[in-house]
Amino acid sequence: MGAVQEGWMGPTLLDRVRALGRGLVGREAPDPRVAQTLFLLLVLVDLSLRSSGPSSIRAELQSESWSLAGLIVVLVAQVIASVTPWSRLPGWAIATIPVLDLLGLGMLRLNPEASGSGILAVVPTVWLVWQFGHRGAVVMTLACFGLLGVSGIAYFGLDGQSLSRSILDPLVTTLAGGVIWALLTTARDREAEADRRSRELAAALEQLGHTRAFADAIFDSVDVGLVLLDKDGAYLAMNRRHHDFMALAFPDGHAGKAGQLGDVFAEDGVRRLAQHEMPSLRAAHGEEFDDIRMWVGADPVTRRACSVSARSVHDADGNFVGAALAYTDVTDFLRSMGVKDDFVAMVSHEFRTPLTSIHGYVSLLLDEEDRLRPGDAHYLKVVARNTERLHRLVTDLLSSAQHDGRPMELERIPTNVCEIVRASVESARPAAEDKGLSLSVEMPTYLRIMVDPQRFAQVIDNLVSNAVKYTPTGGSVSVTLTGHDDHVELAVADTGIGIDPNDRDRLFTRFFRTRDAEERSIQGIGLGLSITKKIVETHGGRIDVESSDKGSTFRVWLPLDLVLAEGDEQAREDLAMLAEIERLRIS
Repeated sequence: MGAVQEGWMGPTLLDRVRALGRGLVGREAPDPRVAQTLFLLLVLVDLSLRSSGPSSIRAELQSESWSLAGLIVVLVAQVIASVTPWSRLPGWAIATIPVLDLLGLGMLRLNPEASGSGILAVVPTVWLVWQFGHRGAVVMTLACFGLLGVSGIAYFGLDGQSLSRSILDPLVTTLAGGVIWALLTTARDREAEADRRSRELAAALEQLGHTRAFADAIFDSVDVGLVLLDKDGAYLAMNRRHHDFMALAFPDGHAGKAGQLGDVFAEDGVRRLAQHEMPSLRAAHGEEFDDIRMWVGADPVTRRACSVSARSVHDADGNFVGAALAYTDVTDFLRSMGVKDDFVAMVSHEFRTPLTSIHGYVSLLLDEEDRLRPGDAHYLKVVARNTERLHRLVTDLLSSAQHDGRPMELERIPTNVCEIVRASVESARPAAEDKGLSLSVEMPTYLRIMVDPQRFAQVIDNLVSNAVKYTPTGGSVSVTLTGHDDHVELAVADTGIGIDPNDRDRLFTRFFRTRDAEERSIQGIGLGLSITKKIVETHGGRIDVESSDKGSTFRVWLPLDLVLAEGDEQAREDLAMLAEIERLRIS
């Protein structure tokens, strides 16, 4: 109802008061018309109160010519303030209006009954200080003491009451003006600072907007699927590339939560990933990893292979707040690797038959060495040695092709691994002696664990043959087998050429050969260590390497709990024997 009345009746008194206030303080400087009008109204109020009512103003003015003159000066200032085009004049010209007001006020105070009108000097004082700062404060001080103080003393004399009104009022007004100037200066400095910070914030927000736009463009344009997760595993954002992967993996839709199951398969492309194997769930639990390979999509034609990496995100206090995942399309790479592995497996398989035949016939000829001509046996031994080397290379290629990306089949049986170690060392001894190497072995006489004997023998053969191969003449190779409470440790140490720190991360990668091995033309194709690592990890163990310029040490850990898995009495005897061996070794 009030709003309707306001619309029909025009601006209310409250609106006029607000407009007047904005004209006074809502600007860089007061509006001359508004400020002068306010001063004139206050003068009229003073005259009315002094004459005990508006009807007596005429009598007051007639009885006191100075009061009339002062009012005329104020009215003249009002006219000037109202009609002057201030925008066309220099800024200092406005100062004439408050000075005229102080002149008129000084005249109005030349009346014994006008002792209280000195407070009106506050209006022109605030005006001068507000608009002209410290210059206005100087003008205000001079005008107050000159137009109010000196004129009062000249008119009333030097008695105590005259001095009080002539000096105290200008002094208080000057102090008030100084305080107002200080407050205005502080307020304007803060306003300038706030304005500066506002501009900086606006510029920062604009820059942030541009940066975010560029980031969004990059986020959507890269050929890698990107996903951001919060600490609870909820999907915060994903780019267009990952939407394509999601459409293949979850054709029925995805609820935006890590760990959901869909058409997601392991690297072999056959086994579906369990929930705990899903990269998104592992990342949501704070795990970081690289190159987790999987297939998405059930259709063999349209499915894609991804290599997934994840990094955790933490706040300033180190608390886990989320994770970022990158899905790289490696379909062509895995398919080409599959074709290559099939080709390698086929060629290796075809090579094995003629190699076996060559090796067999050479062995038959060497069995009748006494019937050969002098020198023929030496040539045949060279053929046999190179045939065996070629056979090992073909076996490594075939094994690598058969088990790359696929689980390795093991046949674990209770095995005395000491016999396997001893046999491998003895097989390598002729090659070590040919190079003048010292080959030693340290182990108990009996150590029985659950392993695949052939695979474990392959591990020892690879490590020992590498140690012999990469150790210069006159060096040494030592093999140590130790049983502990929960694991078996195999260590193969050499005094060879060592491994460059830059090569260690790739040491167990297929077909990788160190720079030193290539520069020294040491024979090999870089498959032995990758196969060894695969065998060890399939047994539930791990393999590490320590190396320096004085040699390398490869350590293999295999768990002992596999023995107890059989649950037979022999397993308990084996553990008792291990404990006794450990006790004797320590003592």
